[in-house]
Amino acid sequence: MDTADHTAAETAQFDHPHTHRIHRIHRTHRAFGRTKTLVAAYGALSAAVLVTVVVLAVTGHTVTSFMWGRSAGVLASAAVTYWLTARAARGARWAYLRVRVISVAVPIAIIAIDTTLGALPPWFVATQAACALPMAAAAFIVNGPTLRTAFPNPR
Repeated sequence: MDTADHTAAETAQFDHPHTHRIHRIHRTHRAFGRTKTLVAAYGALSAAVLVTVVVLAVTGHTVTSFMWGRSAGVLASAAVTYWLTARAARGARWAYLRVRVISVAVPIAIIAIDTTLGALPPWFVATQAACALPMAAAAFIVNGPTLRTAFPNPR
């Protein structure tokens, strides 16, 4: 049976600074876990685009050098972004700052470049846009309050 004293003791324990720190750490780990998953999805979709380009080239379809370079570059950026995310999750502020910028810049760059060229096949533009979606979602997480609080400005 709960008594007023027992409930007050539980509340006091929950309000303890140590408990808040544990919850903050847990939220930070969860946020980085979701971010890693989204960056991995970006990588998997990027790999699928590159494999599609390879298959088309091998089967005699027209594949431009831009498509080769673009799909390989996007896959390489996924690998670098995942590495940076893993470093940030281990506490590297420099890596976190880079992931913040990359997560915003990559979706914008993918959409802007692929849609303004006009010379790319619609399937390529669509698959590249699909690659941009998980990065856009990651941008909300890494630029959100949970991770910004974990890496305060050192000023």
